[in-house]
Amino acid sequence: MLNQTSVTEFFLLGVTDTEVLQPVLFMVFLTIYFLNLAGNGAILIVVTSDPRLHSPMYFFLGNLSCLDICYSTVTLPKMLENFLSTHKAISFLGCISQLHFFHFLGSTEAMLVPVMAFDRFVAICKPLRYTLIMSHQVCTQMAVTIWIIGFFHALLHSVMTSRLNFCGSNHIHHFFCDVKPLLKLACGNIELNQWLLNNVTGTFAMGSFFLTFLSYFYIIIYLFFKTHSCSMLHKALSTCASHFMVVVLLFGPVFFIYIRPASGSSMDQERIIAIMYSVVTPVLNPLIYTLRNKEVKEALRRMIRRKV
Repeated sequence: MLNQTSVTEFFLLGVTDTEVLQPVLFMVFLTIYFLNLAGNGAILIVVTSDPRLHSPMYFFLGNLSCLDICYSTVTLPKMLENFLSTHKAISFLGCISQLHFFHFLGSTEAMLVPVMAFDRFVAICKPLRYTLIMSHQVCTQMAVTIWIIGFFHALLHSVMTSRLNFCGSNHIHHFFCDVKPLLKLACGNIELNQWLLNNVTGTFAMGSFFLTFLSYFYIIIYLFFKTHSCSMLHKALSTCASHFMVVVLLFGPVFFIYIRPASGSSMDQERIIAIMYSVVTPVLNPLIYTLRNKEVKEALRRMIRRKV
C-alpha cells in the first residue's frame, strides 16, 4: 500500500501562518470541538438509553451523531496540536490514515442524509405502512450497508493516493491530509486519481443530494395537497426547511471542493470551505435536528433529572 518514495512525513501548514492568531484560533476550535462532543454525545446517549426514542428516526439520528463526533475527531485534535506546536509534522502512514477515515466518515454521512430523508418521507406520506417498511431489521441493514460502502469508497482513495510518488515538497497547504492537496505534491501521472475524485466522489455527492431533494420534494407536494391545516403545513415545511439546510451545508462545500476543476479555487478558499463541512456542520447538526423536537428535549430533561 505504501509508496516507494523517500517521503516519510508531511508538514501541515494549517489554517493560517499568522503566529498571533494561533492561540486565538486554538481556543475557538477547542470550544467548537467541545460543543460538538457535548451536543452529539448527549443525543447519542439519549437515543440509545431512552426506550421512547427507539424508533427508526432516532436510530438514524444516533448514527449521525456518532459520525459527527468521529468526523471532527479525525481532523480537529491534530489541528489543535499544530496551533501550539512549531513542529507540524504528520507521518506518511498517519497522513494516509487521516485521509482514509475523513473520506470514510464523510461519505458515510453523505449517504446517511438521504436515508434519513427517506425515513421522513415514509413516515409522512405512507404512515400506515411505516412500521412495515422501516422495520428494525431494514434500518439496521441500511445503516450497515452505508457504513460498508463508505469504508470501501474511502479505501479506494487512500490506496490510490498512497501509491503516488512524492518527490518534491512535503508541505501540505491544508490543516489535514486530503486527496486534492496531496495530488498537488505528487510527481507523475495523477489523471486516474483526479478522475476518481471528480467522478466517483462526485457521483456519491450528486446521488445523495438528488435522493434527499427528491424525498423532501415529495413530502412538500404531499403535504400541500393532503394537509388542510395551515398550522400543520407550516410546521412540516419549517421542519423540512431546517433539515434541508443541513443538506446544503454538507453538500455545498463538497461540490465546490471535489467536483469543481482543480484550477477553479485557491487553497485558501478550500481551507475555509473545509472548515465549514468538517468543523462547523457537525456542531450545527444536533441543533438543527433537535431544536424543534419535543421528544428529544423531554428525553434530555428526564436524563438530567435522573442524574440530579
